[in-house]
Amino acid sequence: METVVSGIRSTGKLHLGNYYGAVTNFVKMQNEYNCYFFIADLHSLTTHPTPADLHGNVKHVLVEYLAAGIDPEKATIYVQSDIPEISELYLYLNMNAYLGELERSTSFKDKVRSQPDNVNAGLLTYPVLMAADIIIHKATKVPVGKDQEQHLEMARTFGNRFNRMYNVEYFPEPYAFTFSEKLVKVPGLDGKGKMGKSEGEGNAVFLSDTPEVIRKKVMRAVTDGGPTEENQAKPDAIQNLFDLMKIVSSADTYSHFDELYNKCQIRYGDFKKQLAEDMIVATNPLRERINDIASNSDYLRKVSKLGAEKARASASKTLEEVRKIIGFKRF
Repeated sequence: METVVSGIRSTGKLHLGNYYGAVTNFVKMQNEYNCYFFIADLHSLTTHPTPADLHGNVKHVLVEYLAAGIDPEKATIYVQSDIPEISELYLYLNMNAYLGELERSTSFKDKVRSQPDNVNAGLLTYPVLMAADIIIHKATKVPVGKDQEQHLEMARTFGNRFNRMYNVEYFPEPYAFTFSEKLVKVPGLDGKGKMGKSEGEGNAVFLSDTPEVIRKKVMRAVTDGGPTEENQAKPDAIQNLFDLMKIVSSADTYSHFDELYNKCQIRYGDFKKQLAEDMIVATNPLRERINDIASNSDYLRKVSKLGAEKARASASKTLEEVRKIIGFKRF
């Protein structure tokens, strides 16, 4: 069975875009592949070296992914910092990662521009740590977006360089992976594109948002003065809201409001009220599971311990073999 590795940001809350996109695929993957999903708390220190509540952030992310359907019995979900073998492999790979290639990383150059007062070594060697995360489990498939493809290419570079230097065929090449089905694109509430936390809190509906918060966010969504001609094309901001309705509402509800729009009879207030209520209904089971899991400390400890044990079993085997290949021997 092929191995899949994917990192989860330790500072991010799940929103509808995550849920209907990456997380839905994670749930499918765990039934078909040997999956390792890790919460990247070490990575978070490159941009937030003194987090206000690192443990709280990690717990929140773990709770939401479990609530969204990750099964710790099927997949291995773990906290990155619980696996010291990752840091050791990161050290070995750093010894053969060169300054020029790391400085050419697009994400590094972007971060230098955006945070010039925090250009730390961890930021520079971020791709090396990402490579260690992947090849520690000898993964061949990595679900990544376009912005991470260069890092994945560098992971192949570091793995292949190790193989050449020690004349072995040890690390396989990892490649980007998504399910062949078309991903659901979830638009944001601001009418400018996809839903995402980076676009602002008001752009995204989070799984943990209360019904009151969801109603306020949806009612503030951008609209126009309404259609002036029958069957006219919807502007982007309005089309976004209809696309959201298509995801969370019934087909009859969508058709009803689509027909009102085409007849120039739509009232955006009624439309947004319906969209908000349908979002609340769609997210309510997830919100209830989030609250249940968050209050069950024994279960979270059990999941964390199980994930660390499974991940370390894989990682320690790799490190033992890597140390042998390099030539480390105990006296």
